[in-house]
Amino acid sequence: MGFLDINNVTKSYGAVEVLHKVDIQVQEGEFLVLVGPSGCGKSTLLNMIAGLEGITSGEIAIKDRVVNDVTPSKRNIAMVFQSYALYPNMTVGQNITFGLEMQGTPKPERDKAMADVAKLLQIEDLLKRKPGQLSGGQRQRVAMGRALVRDPDVFLFDEPLSNLDAKLRVDMRTEIKKLHQKLGTTIVYVTHDQIEAMTLSTRIAVMYDGYVQQLGTPKEIYDNPANLFVATFMGSPAMNVLDATLVEMNGALHAQFTGAEGADVALRIEDAPEAYRAYVDKKVMLGVRPEAITDPEGADRNARNIQMMTNTVSITEPAGADTFVSTTLSGKDCIARMRADADVHPNQPFEFAVNMDKAVLFDPTSQARIA
Repeated sequence: MGFLDINNVTKSYGAVEVLHKVDIQVQEGEFLVLVGPSGCGKSTLLNMIAGLEGITSGEIAIKDRVVNDVTPSKRNIAMVFQSYALYPNMTVGQNITFGLEMQGTPKPERDKAMADVAKLLQIEDLLKRKPGQLSGGQRQRVAMGRALVRDPDVFLFDEPLSNLDAKLRVDMRTEIKKLHQKLGTTIVYVTHDQIEAMTLSTRIAVMYDGYVQQLGTPKEIYDNPANLFVATFMGSPAMNVLDATLVEMNGALHAQFTGAEGADVALRIEDAPEAYRAYVDKKVMLGVRPEAITDPEGADRNARNIQMMTNTVSITEPAGADTFVSTTLSGKDCIARMRADADVHPNQPFEFAVNMDKAVLFDPTSQARIA
């Protein structure tokens, strides 16, 4: 049992089932991120935890108490919304303590809680201002302060950074992570931004079409995606996925595909899982992250299986610390990530170093990872 248990939960609107038997156990102090594209069901699931949406079947329990029929105000949760949801006619201080006031908390206790939270979030100088006088980042801090002041069992965040500009998103992401590390609170956080998911979470639930596609740590999700959707959704740039044939050459398995000029390229796979044997001489889909395709000098020195591959460069894109290089493999654009000073030029052949330790194979029919 977890601190927050989501057991076999479904949600239907009429005959349409939008969430399908979701099972997630969240431990105390964990930071779980629900990530996926718009319409995948992540916000619906968050609203069901909060009590804002009813449950069609299954159970949600907080600290071993089933809360299916418990009103939101009795669940001891706090929610931070995308829209901040601040009262414009109240000061920052009043916004932060309004919930405590409604609960009948004495004023001295409210004032102390407000002072503690304001110091934690570094908004002490904003307490007498109105929301209309604040920047987006300041409003988000106030919304977080209103949640923190209640000391709830579970914090729920519904895309809290989506209204902020790019730099402020990064800054606020860091602040939320610091806050979690300092307080050890239990958080369920919804976002469509996979960078937010990777950087903030202790575990990620990747959702698509009402199903949890994969549940795991950021490293598990990134290195061993359960299927093609997870592989291509998580990571920026996305994982390269190439149509290939699994062949046996000189006693070893190889992923074989075509290069830019149409010639065959075969990359050796070492210590292949036994499941790969069933796919010999069959079509597979080869997944390789951009950072696993690089220049020879930039290749991972700890890798056991670096395979060299000469191919024509299509485009180079300098990006500060990195250079992204596009080349054609298996008839598709393939992205490689190289050092900023890699000596690579468009329309010229280049010797790529491919870290096959990081390669994964997918079944082209089921799209599940072969393992």
